Amino acid sequence: MAYFLFVDESGQDHRESPYEVLAGVAVEDRDLWNLVTALQTAELRIFGMRYSAEERELKATKLLRAKTYRLAHQLPAFPEEERRELARRCLENGPAAGKRELTALAQAKLAYVQEVLNICARFRCRVFASIVSPNAIRPASTNLRKDYVYLFERFFYFLEDQGPGTSGIVVFDELEKSQSHILVGQMDRYFKLTTKGQQRAGLIIPEPFFVHSDLTTGVQIADIVAYVVSWGVRYGEMNSPARQELQDLATSVRQMRYRIKREVDDNPDFTIWSFTLITDLRPKNEKL
Repeated sequence: MAYFLFVDESGQDHRESPYEVLAGVAVEDRDLWNLVTALQTAELRIFGMRYSAEERELKATKLLRAKTYRLAHQLPAFPEEERRELARRCLENGPAAGKRELTALAQAKLAYVQEVLNICARFRCRVFASIVSPNAIRPASTNLRKDYVYLFERFFYFLEDQGPGTSGIVVFDELEKSQSHILVGQMDRYFKLTTKGQQRAGLIIPEPFFVHSDLTTGVQIADIVAYVVSWGVRYGEMNSPARQELQDLATSVRQMRYRIKREVDDNPDFTIWSFTLITDLRPKNEKL
């Protein structure tokens, strides 16, 4: 048995996003194709056609931006069949689309994202996130960053809990080629040269796959999760304002977190969640 961990990020441009998020979505190998076909069926049912055809991409920054919510609420909600027909006409007509078509397409985008999360829950997907505070101290070294280390740690614990014979495969959205080489090198050193990395290599295949996000459904899901976490999920010391219109989606994402029990400091039932907030990205040796 194997689990794919599809990974994407949000807020790495350090512009408007309140948090930098590295998110992963774990899908069991036997469920992956059924999940993909369910999402494609939902896309056709909601948009009346494949939204992701041609040059369009199902990116959270397009589906969930504030303008989408503004357009979606400029008219009352359409019945599903009427919304689908109007959304299809909007996608086909582009600039010639009228107010009803634009409203229906915006409503369809929001309905689709909620359906994505509902389908993921139905297929027992688990979500992981390393959430970096905007004021987090940055490392000076070129070692694997702590947000990646923590993401792999939580994924490793999850794999341990699935029983013997379980392995994990990491799939990243393709970066610029030189950045991909850097990340592969950092992961190679982490899994080969550190004690914890060597231990986790027993369950996580250390060499990741890189794919095009517009062609890979799992990475598109991770993109949505990362965006919702950055803009909508709040807990503990996460005090940056959230977008209130994302709260239903944030609740759906939080319900797919994974809770881990491990012995820590003589506490046999210490709880570790698959989401972690990071305020300092430096490794221990840089803090001395």
